[in-house]
Amino acid sequence: MIVLDGLVPICGAMKKRWLARRLLLFILALFVLLYANFERDGGDRLSVSGISPAPAARRPPPASEALRRTPQAELRLEDIFISLKTTGRFHGTRLALLLETWISTTKSHTFIFTDKDDDHLKAQGYNVVVTGCRSDHSQQALGCKMAAEYEGFLASDKRWFCHVDDDNYVNGQALVATLADFPQDGDVYVGKASLDKPITAHELMEGNQTRQVKFWFATGGAGFCLSRRLAHKMSPWARGPRFQETSAKISLPDDCTVGFIVEVRLGVSMVHCPLFHSHLENLMLLDRASIPRQVTLSYGPLGDKMNSVELKGSFSKEEDPSRFKSLHCLLYPLTRWCP
Repeated sequence: MIVLDGLVPICGAMKKRWLARRLLLFILALFVLLYANFERDGGDRLSVSGISPAPAARRPPPASEALRRTPQAELRLEDIFISLKTTGRFHGTRLALLLETWISTTKSHTFIFTDKDDDHLKAQGYNVVVTGCRSDHSQQALGCKMAAEYEGFLASDKRWFCHVDDDNYVNGQALVATLADFPQDGDVYVGKASLDKPITAHELMEGNQTRQVKFWFATGGAGFCLSRRLAHKMSPWARGPRFQETSAKISLPDDCTVGFIVEVRLGVSMVHCPLFHSHLENLMLLDRASIPRQVTLSYGPLGDKMNSVELKGSFSKEEDPSRFKSLHCLLYPLTRWCP
């Protein structure tokens, strides 16, 4: 098993964004510590002179207790709701590959959202959610599926919602390392844009009027993550049928709709992270040494070639065209089927 050991780079400007907050917390904790020592020493002197000190209940808690309460509990992989979108016709191909590789390490907290019931998957203990959405790739079908994923997360006790597609490999170690760098109680929307500039949309207003809006969005093909606090704030435009209604107002699909709600409705900026990858980029250009540090990877046709990471392994490209098996054996070499 590869240990990242702090090698996952900070995504965009996230470190600068929260450095001031952490410094402030440290200063406050130091102040509490000095104040508690002053109170204790002052109380001892008052007792010696025959004057009773203030009742203990009025004193601030010990600094050690304040410091213990300030940080959030350490983020674990099982704290993340990994939402995988697929369709019935890919259960035996794309999904089967993921079940064999990365989902084998995240089975209990990966939720498979599909349009077809699968008794075989359920019998094996996988979390399968049949959405009732259409199986096509239309705006309405995609919005329906994302709404189901969003509702599933809100009904859980997880701290993060991370959406991926069925052509993504999720590196759980890198995912935890990346999300742990954010305050766990913050408003965080992190992923990778598929465009080099904000998308332009025309929002439908009352009276059949429209207004132009621009915003960044994280492409669903590379995967993206939302903190629980931010996901809850999206509720007025995303709960129940409202997600599809919001999507219809801007005439854009599911991942764009998430970006619209977060950036336009809530005024929260997307964090651009280069560790998420979709098949829309040339994956063959990724530095081989950096591959184990990426959060998500993908694959797909590129002309007459397979667009996948260049990774040497015991599997040939004919045996492993996506390179997901080779990557999984690199990260988890004790997997039973790894050479």
